[in-house]
Amino acid sequence: MQPHSLDLAYTLDMSVLGPSLPTLLDGLWLTLEISAIVIAASTVLGFPLAVARMSKIEVIRWPAQFYIEVFRCTPLLIQLLWVFYAMPALLETTFPAKLSIIMALTAHLTAFMAETYRAGMQSVPVEQIEAARMLRLGRVQILRHIIVPQAFRQQIPTILSLNVSMFKDTSLVSALGQADLTFQGNVLSSQTYRPMEIFTLVALMYFVIAFPATLLTSYIERRLITSGSRGAPPPSSPLRTALGRLRPGYRPPVVANSSTSMSQPEGA
Repeated sequence: MQPHSLDLAYTLDMSVLGPSLPTLLDGLWLTLEISAIVIAASTVLGFPLAVARMSKIEVIRWPAQFYIEVFRCTPLLIQLLWVFYAMPALLETTFPAKLSIIMALTAHLTAFMAETYRAGMQSVPVEQIEAARMLRLGRVQILRHIIVPQAFRQQIPTILSLNVSMFKDTSLVSALGQADLTFQGNVLSSQTYRPMEIFTLVALMYFVIAFPATLLTSYIERRLITSGSRGAPPPSSPLRTALGRLRPGYRPPVVANSSTSMSQPEGA
C-alpha cells in the first residue's frame, strides 16, 4: 500500500480581494499622505541645502556636504530605525510615530534633492552668470532670475524620479508598525492565508500610482530633449554625404588657405 501523496498545489482564490480592498485603501491613504508631506518638505528644504553645499565658506559648505553624504551613503531603513528609536533616547523626549517617520524620510529625500539642485545649478553656462554680473545684478537676483529657473527646468525629470522612488520606499515604514499599504497587506495575508492574492493587489495599487508618474517623467524628458535640440542642423550620415556628391552640379567645398590669403597684398 503506497502512502498518500500530499497535494501542495496552490489554487488562487480571488474572493478574498473584495473584503480586503477597504483595508488596503486605508493603508494606501496613509502612504499617500506621508509621501505628499515628505515630497513637499524636501522640495523646499533641498534648495537652501544645495546653496550651502556650493558656498565658498568652509564653515557652511562642509556641514552641508557631511549631511548629504551621510544620508546618501546609509540605508534608508537604518535611518528610519535610528530616528524612530535612537533619537528620542538621545534627546530624552518622545515623538509621535508618524512624525518620526516623516522626519526620517524628509531628511533622506532632502539630501538627494540638494544634490539634484546642485547639479542643475552648476550646469548653467558660466557666460550667463558673468553677463549678469556685468549688469551689476546681485547674487540673489542671479539665483532668482537666471540660475534657478534653468536648473529647475533641467532637473524636473530627476526630481520626479526621486519622488516616485520615495513613494515606493514608504513601504519600509511597515517595519515600524505603521498601518501603511504594505503593513495592511501583510496583516491581511496572515489573516486570510492568501499572500499571493493580497500582495498581488498591493503591488497593483503601487503600480497604478507610480506608473503614470513614470510616464509623465519620460514625457517631460523627451520634451526637454526636443526643445534643447530645436534649431540644430540635422546630423549628417555617410550615405547622405555620398549621395550628395553624385548629384549634378556638385562642387566640393573650397577650404581657404589662411596663410596664403594673409600673405597676399590688399587689392590683389
